[in-house]
Amino acid sequence: MDNSSGVGVLDKAVLVLNALEAGPASLAQLVQATGLARPTAHRLAVALEYHRIVSRDTQGRFVLGPRLSELSTAAGEDRLLAVASPVLTQLRDTTGESAQLYRRQGDERVCVAAAERASGLRDTVPVGSALPMLAGSAAQILLAWEEPDRLHRGLRGAKFTAATLASVRRRGWAHSVGEREQGVASVSAPIRGAGGKVVAAVSVSGPIERLTRTPGRLHAAPVVTAAERITESMRRAV
Repeated sequence: MDNSSGVGVLDKAVLVLNALEAGPASLAQLVQATGLARPTAHRLAVALEYHRIVSRDTQGRFVLGPRLSELSTAAGEDRLLAVASPVLTQLRDTTGESAQLYRRQGDERVCVAAAERASGLRDTVPVGSALPMLAGSAAQILLAWEEPDRLHRGLRGAKFTAATLASVRRRGWAHSVGEREQGVASVSAPIRGAGGKVVAAVSVSGPIERLTRTPGRLHAAPVVTAAERITESMRRAV
């Protein structure tokens, strides 16, 4: 197979990245792995470092840089939105309630997709809304499977407790009643990415009058099914 794209400098840069895929490399090791002249390998590695595609470790060796992770996350989000959209619509139609998709960004959760109830009382969360991680069933989902130290930090000031999150992990879904907003209830379930890591939460929400004070009894099953469908579609799309 021809490994040349016809754009020489790009092909050489890819040689450098391919070499770093195996792990950290000194300049001498890069030269050996790529077959490039030492000045060329150095010039390319430093140029890639400028764009954060390559970085350096504590020993000064070249390693793959943070920009690659950022691009991977963006690609993953696009894939998530593509596979989630029809599932959210079906979830809304099944439950009769607004459906949302949330991802965590720092100390907030952001609504990245939604399928709104057509009429009547609804809990509208516009796409792009950033909500605190301190309340609501989606926040519980996005925190419940975190590493212990991050989980305990996330509980500071939260309206739910460690016991609540233990229950969430045990049953695989969360619900809240008037926790984020008075008069609103919701049910959420986890969407998992590579290695089983929770990457998003799918939710339905609406007024307590419709969802009742035990919304999980009404909607946990369809919400969990929707989350599992999105998770499986993400797996197939990789």
